[in-house]
Amino acid sequence: MKTSVDLLVIGAGPFGLAATAAAREHGIDTLVLGDPMGFWRSNMPAGMLLRSGLDWHLDPFDEYTMERYLDERGQTAQEVEPLTREFYLDYVAWFQERRGLAPEPVMVDRLDRAPNDAGFVVTLEDGRAIAARRVVLALGMGPFAHVPDELAALFPPGRGVHTRDAVDFAHLAGRRCLILGGRQSAFEWAALIREAGSSEVHVVHRHPSPAFADADWSWVNPVVDDMAADPGWFRSLSPADQQEYGRRLWAEGRLKVEPWLEARVNRDGVTVWPGSQVVACNESPAGALAVVLDGGAELMVDDVIYATGFKVDLARIPLLANGNLLAQIETRNGFPVLSEQFESSAPGLSITSMAAGQDFGPFFGFTVAARTSAKIIGGALASLNRQGAPERIPAVESWSVPVSI
Repeated sequence: MKTSVDLLVIGAGPFGLAATAAAREHGIDTLVLGDPMGFWRSNMPAGMLLRSGLDWHLDPFDEYTMERYLDERGQTAQEVEPLTREFYLDYVAWFQERRGLAPEPVMVDRLDRAPNDAGFVVTLEDGRAIAARRVVLALGMGPFAHVPDELAALFPPGRGVHTRDAVDFAHLAGRRCLILGGRQSAFEWAALIREAGSSEVHVVHRHPSPAFADADWSWVNPVVDDMAADPGWFRSLSPADQQEYGRRLWAEGRLKVEPWLEARVNRDGVTVWPGSQVVACNESPAGALAVVLDGGAELMVDDVIYATGFKVDLARIPLLANGNLLAQIETRNGFPVLSEQFESSAPGLSITSMAAGQDFGPFFGFTVAARTSAKIIGGALASLNRQGAPERIPAVESWSVPVSI
């Protein structure tokens, strides 16, 4: 593995792979770190179906698309939609092979500004270090799993788990489960858990239940694709217009649940409690939880799953918290403040994916934005290189980076 590189991409999910493909196509010496699609493999359940379609491909140059992948497999859209997690993982592996992307499957412990502002130094969990002139953080939603403190406080410590970490359902066979939340993930986890043999599944949420209806994403692709030519578009909108796009995306993604879940949820053993919230929980000597709802109902459950979504907070990214960069990154509402090229206030450090959503719009919580992000970042870095050939990055061994900065 290289010890110095012009561009280091941290994160080998959709955004990181797309960014790496774009940078390399522009001739930028790039290294990508991370377990390829690790979050998808480890933190999303087998059997999960995607809400996105074949048009949400990853290639910033529109060459290795999902449609082309389907053609090579001799399949039609009707045969694969709705897309399974497994199909998407297979597509991404094919995209990696076609683009020659081979991420180093290592974990980063910390990211630091190098001495004398000579780029960055990344320290891996095994103690090795890599020097980089520039860094792109493409960490997805993984670090941002959110459980409201007031909700977690109602349950005994250690008795609840976020959907991010509740993806193996075999041990739930014969058990009674409580899912807190009322959007797509709550209903999909309910279906999968019941199908895995859980005896009871209760889905509790404060709002009315969303409708089982097809989401209309047709307007999203043109909006996001056009941002490649006008990266400042979203931030140039008035607050009211920004909120309107957010509301429209919310209406499709949160006020609807995919219709292929309806029969799987409306079945024996699954009970949905809309307009309800937990007000108390008592643990029995045998370990069962007596959960009381505000309407007076009492549910006896064994396991609690928080389907409470994700909330960006840059301070929760361990590799930043462990290094010396966090104080240099300007934030607003937990999000980094980014330039129109995704660069943070720490020069040379770009941040994309869900963490870019405040400046570039809520679309960046979805894979549809991966190729647009890659086009913008790749083009910006290529332009910098054209302005002047980058000097050679010194070998990291010559830097004597302190262990604690």
